[in-house]
Amino acid sequence: MRLAFLLLLLAVACGQAEEASDPSPSPALSIRTDDGTVSLEVQVADTPAERRTGLMGRESLSPYDGMVFLWEEPVVSTFWMKDTLIPLSIAFWDEGGRIISILDMAPCIEDPCPTFGPDQPFVGAVEVDRGAFERHGVVLGDTVELTLSNG
Repeated sequence: MRLAFLLLLLAVACGQAEEASDPSPSPALSIRTDDGTVSLEVQVADTPAERRTGLMGRESLSPYDGMVFLWEEPVVSTFWMKDTLIPLSIAFWDEGGRIISILDMAPCIEDPCPTFGPDQPFVGAVEVDRGAFERHGVVLGDTVELTLSNG
């Protein structure tokens, strides 16, 4: 009887340890288009250091992955592709979540590198594999929604 109790206790403890070690879900970005919703699993860069590094050094990016860049207030800023190895597309959105600009960017390994950005303020941007927005029917005026957690 004692052995059965210990085995049951061990099984419950192992189950709880597995639940505790499950990583939290990745943030998700949904883009509502005329044809439906495009869902991306994203990494979030919301500090100056994370925004500076971005996708530098990455050798690949899956068709449904991306990196989101966030600001607390609208900014007018630009991105560059210094030491970025893969071609990317970037979409910028305003405070209402409306996409205001979509640009394609080429890798750059030598200075000076060109910069890319809209001519109006934005609060967020998402970089994806170049051409992904076009392939998924994402256009200016579509809206984005970022889900940081399931809680």
